[in-house]
Amino acid sequence: MAPAPLDAGAKNLLVDKLRQLPARAAPAPTPAPQAPGPVDPFEGARVPEVIRCPTFGDARPRKRIVTQRHLDHFQHGPLFAEILGILRAGNDAVRGKKLTDAVSESAEVQALVAIVDQIHALVQDTPRDTDSASVSRFGNPAFRMLYEKIRGATGDLMESIPGLAGPEHARAREELAVYLQESWGNAKRIDYGSGMELNFLCWLLGLVKLGILDLARDAEALVLRVFWKYINVMRIIQATYWLEPAGSHGVWGLDDYHFLPFLWGAAQLMDHPYLRPKSIHDPEIVAECAPAYMYFSCIQSINAVKTESLRWHSPMLDDISGVRTWNKVNQGMVKMYRAEVLLKLPIAQHIFFGDLLSFGAWDEDEGDIVEDEHGHRFAADAPHSHGHGHGEGQAAGWGDCCGIPIPSVFAAAEQKAGERTVRRIPFD
Repeated sequence: MAPAPLDAGAKNLLVDKLRQLPARAAPAPTPAPQAPGPVDPFEGARVPEVIRCPTFGDARPRKRIVTQRHLDHFQHGPLFAEILGILRAGNDAVRGKKLTDAVSESAEVQALVAIVDQIHALVQDTPRDTDSASVSRFGNPAFRMLYEKIRGATGDLMESIPGLAGPEHARAREELAVYLQESWGNAKRIDYGSGMELNFLCWLLGLVKLGILDLARDAEALVLRVFWKYINVMRIIQATYWLEPAGSHGVWGLDDYHFLPFLWGAAQLMDHPYLRPKSIHDPEIVAECAPAYMYFSCIQSINAVKTESLRWHSPMLDDISGVRTWNKVNQGMVKMYRAEVLLKLPIAQHIFFGDLLSFGAWDEDEGDIVEDEHGHRFAADAPHSHGHGHGEGQAAGWGDCCGIPIPSVFAAAEQKAGERTVRRIPFD
């Protein structure tokens, strides 16, 4: 629930506080790099190639990354560069822009906004299983009903996009539908994480590659309208069905579920005259800025469901708040997204590849591949029945993508106001 707006007196106090902040100093010249490595965090990014008349086979998109060699192949392929390309386009488009600014929305963007609205309507028509909620703080099984409703509606939703209607586009709709369905969480595990968020980005990328979306025209609206509406509906889904975090990273991540709102949110703030990263520790500034900036809205959401300070439950965000400029925060976010999402095997194993978002030529025989209960693919003769060792991701700074189930923090937040029938976990 959104906080009550500040009254006039509180706003005047806040404005006075902001005016008393020190004036923005001129940025120091950037020193030349002293060690090899990319200066541009988007190094290698390229504008997605538009394929006007794509050729589709009969196979649906599937997971292809099984080993580190597959991941290396993906890293040096065109799809990786195009994912960075759409990230960069969104980053550049929202620099210095507010969520409350007027944004030009094409008919295609309006159709995507309507799709997210229709999924929100499905959530409203699918109540939580109260019997399960009374005894468990883990994922609510009613989410599986919602997921089936989304799956059943996806065909009509995809056909509502201008340029995708008609039988001649049936295969394109089927291919992109996979990414849209996977964007809302995992029905088996009843969880959600940055891999699902990546699927939503891939859905938008597929529409760009089909020429339906034009990044030069639509990038700003895609981030500030489509993506942000998706994030808000996902928050409702997470709170309604108590989705578990898709991974046991806990305090290793930015928050329990999302990454991109922090990345693009930092871009919004890069040219701000007085807001600094450390401003996230001031409740009044957070409350005033949350409606306009994704980063502050994310901090507000975390504070609404977790007790204690960021230092305890979100130490990475706390550390980032000590960075001097939003430009540095944004650059760090991009580097972290590359390393900890796109190139982290436990997460990359869940990326889908098809004819439009292609894995590229792979000449080696993959052998017999099986999939475990977590959705990981691995060689049938592998000594372990899991695509990665438990703890491997966490040791690298992110955490297993599907380790020990974690109770939903939303469940704890709801139960703390009344009589608790289940024990809370520390710092939730």
